[in-house]
Amino acid sequence: MATMQIAKPLLLISTPVGVVIGVHEAFRLAGGLAFLLIAMLGLLSAAIGSIVVTIRREQRADGERA
Repeated sequence: MATMQIAKPLLLISTPVGVVIGVHEAFRLAGGLAFLLIAMLGLLSAAIGSIVVTIRREQRADGERA
């Protein structure tokens, strides 16, 4: 089965670009509400980051036990 090798790099580039454009438009259209958008993005990023760190720590601990 062939894998789609272009999808992952395309997502890694287009997602941050889309977020930056969205924040720019939020400032242009709603000013102060853009700060809430940035706060939400920061909170979600911190949550995802903590999940990734926890999973990696648990996988490393499993690898040391085996």
